[in-house]
Amino acid sequence: MKQYIVDAFTDRVFSGNPAAVCVMDRWIPDELMQSITKENNLSETAFAVKENSDGYHLRWFTPGGEIDLCGHATLATAFVILNYYEEERAEVSFDTLSGKLTVVRRGDLYEMDFPVYKLKEVPVTDEMEAAIGSRPSAAYMGRDLLCVLKDEESVRNASPDMDKVTALEGALLHITATGKDYDCVSRSFAPKLKIVEDPVCGSGHCHIIPY
Repeated sequence: MKQYIVDAFTDRVFSGNPAAVCVMDRWIPDELMQSITKENNLSETAFAVKENSDGYHLRWFTPGGEIDLCGHATLATAFVILNYYEEERAEVSFDTLSGKLTVVRRGDLYEMDFPVYKLKEVPVTDEMEAAIGSRPSAAYMGRDLLCVLKDEESVRNASPDMDKVTALEGALLHITATGKDYDCVSRSFAPKLKIVEDPVCGSGHCHIIPY
């Protein structure tokens, strides 16, 4: 087994969102994968095993356990496979807990086809306000809790209380608002998974983009 560290969502080292990628000949025990992930202490470590000529089986672990979808670690795994294992290919597919995911190489760029979480609007609560430090204008639930704040500064300046975030429903907490230079700004917090803040959360944007 070889392990790679890949900075995803960036073209510069020491930026973006780092993921560990382990490409294996066969599966190892879940307990060992979890121990490797804890030692890496990154938001996700990806484990991939080639299933057949068409694709790989891919699993993602956080320091707090296995998760059903991760964007940046999928992108990182595709980069490793297409650059170090199967350089002649321009596309790789993964069998995952979220179904089949495909990454296509287009020149120097990598394009992912990702699922969309169905969002249900939920009432804004005092508990959300206490956890975030400001009151959301709206809230939605998918796999995660998505809270919409009044402006970009509220997102950038937020200092959530992680104990109170842990008590909220949803696997992760995402906060977002309309941006000044971008369509939106967002931040993602996952204390339930032993991650204080994820630098760039791909699965979080499977909530934010539909909103």
